[in-house]
Amino acid sequence: MIVRNCSEQDISSLCKIYNYYIKNSTCTFEETPVSERNMGERLATTQSNYPWLVCEDHGAILGYAYATAWKARSAYRHSAEVTVYVDKTATGKGVGKALYQELESQLRKQNIHALLAGISLPNPPSIALHEMFLFEKVAHLKQIGFKLGKWVDVGYWQKIL
Repeated sequence: MIVRNCSEQDISSLCKIYNYYIKNSTCTFEETPVSERNMGERLATTQSNYPWLVCEDHGAILGYAYATAWKARSAYRHSAEVTVYVDKTATGKGVGKALYQELESQLRKQNIHALLAGISLPNPPSIALHEMFLFEKVAHLKQIGFKLGKWVDVGYWQKIL
């Protein structure tokens, strides 16, 4: 497995991974599948300021991770929200770990000070991944989203770099 910067050639794979979660889980609160055009716009916007990485094995994209601005106000410029999605066939194989190691390394070089991750609950695998990287739970929003016929809580985990 290698972790590298995402490119336009990866957009189809990103959509496949992400759209699975849109359709089948509460890991994301989006409810409409994302088009390749929309994903390409997100990638271009994000990569202008933050890393967007993919994990690849023998030409197959197994997952991706990226960072975005936490909030628009200038005082938040040293904080970032981080996100990771792993292909449903590659969970539990170290893909998320490999992505977060490189993502954190790149964010440190950008002088990012605080990382935040929103996790829909329950989600033991995501919690375990973030806590492996020493994120701590700092907030719990009850019944903040409604998806797949049920109310969903969201927790926030934070790490100071």
